[in-house]
Amino acid sequence: MTIGEPLPILDGLRDRPLRAGYLAHALADRGHDVTWWTSAFDHARKRRIPTEQQSIDVRPGLRVRLMDGGGYHSNVSLARLRDHRRLAATFSQLIRREPRPDVILSSLPPVELSHAAVEFGEEAGVPVVLDMRDMWPDIFADELPAALRGVGRMFLRPFFRQAREACRRATAITGVSDAMLDWGLQRGGRSRSALDCAFPPGYSIREPSPDRQQEAQAFWRRWNVGENPEERIVCYFGNMGRAFDLEHVIACARMLHMRRVPARFVLCGNGERLERYRRLAGDLPSVVLPGWIDEAKIHALLKRSYAGIDPLPDRYDYLAIINNKAIEYLSAGVPVIASPTTGVLAGMLADFDCGATYEARNPVALAQVIEFACANPDVWSVKSANAKASFTQHFTAEKVYDRFGHHLETIAASA
Repeated sequence: MTIGEPLPILDGLRDRPLRAGYLAHALADRGHDVTWWTSAFDHARKRRIPTEQQSIDVRPGLRVRLMDGGGYHSNVSLARLRDHRRLAATFSQLIRREPRPDVILSSLPPVELSHAAVEFGEEAGVPVVLDMRDMWPDIFADELPAALRGVGRMFLRPFFRQAREACRRATAITGVSDAMLDWGLQRGGRSRSALDCAFPPGYSIREPSPDRQQEAQAFWRRWNVGENPEERIVCYFGNMGRAFDLEHVIACARMLHMRRVPARFVLCGNGERLERYRRLAGDLPSVVLPGWIDEAKIHALLKRSYAGIDPLPDRYDYLAIINNKAIEYLSAGVPVIASPTTGVLAGMLADFDCGATYEARNPVALAQVIEFACANPDVWSVKSANAKASFTQHFTAEKVYDRFGHHLETIAASA
């Protein structure tokens, strides 16, 4: 069970697959019947998925099961908590009408669905694996102003209790990193066993069709991106909400423009801060903000890019992950410029020499890294080769999710 990821069910929603999407297909490829329980709400675009079907056969061996939680307009809101509570109640009701599964994998968050999965698993004798994705509900409390955090934690006390119980009672815990796995084990007050294992994000390079490639090339030509061989394209694609601060990136672009450093920033995505960023960069020819772009345009942009920005906040939960964005940059041989200077991602970039880090939200530090990259193409070329090699060795979806699938088979067989 995973909510919030792109779903392979309608043409308008065929975004890049993420962790659950890759794993579902990998399990179907291994000959299993997979039911992906998820929400009928498109988290990225904050809209209901336009279908009345509750069960959709995607391919032999893979079915998507949609549940309606009501939706929400803000990621940090009571409406989102209400949505997740409804999804958990719906799952608890509907799963008992389905054939008994051999194993359940539930992403955490949401806490409520994971707790419901563990309760059903104990009742039906089904092993349940919790995949640690994010540190909920801790980050909900920490998003509040300092003066309200104590009250917020009191309000969220039932969610903390559910998270503890789910992690304690699950058959096994997995995570996107060892740090995230350890967090889940600590939350459940349990020691690591042979069934608890970390699997990093994986990504599969998918060549768009010739028609879509031509469309993407024409799109970037209209924006004049990659047309000047002297320019060094620095790209970003992702959410433009509160989590990822791009104001310091725009401030960095202004500094480099004044210094005549040939860097051009292409910042792609939608979110509540997009229009603000467009206003801030309105007079900067070195910043392009085209909005949301599809997979083919991302593919074409990466081919034009010299570096990829991954501006993670200096916060405990982000320090514990390597995010999908970084892996996607690596897949194209694009070195990653990430913040902060510590954490799992920073350690990986240093170990593989496939990027650089800077102090979070510091435009001066970011400008220094990009100026160095532009002035030292030979050094950056080595980092590019290392980026591609590290992706091939550690992060291809085929390798990561084949191992993940085998691990789930082991857990199912041990029940």
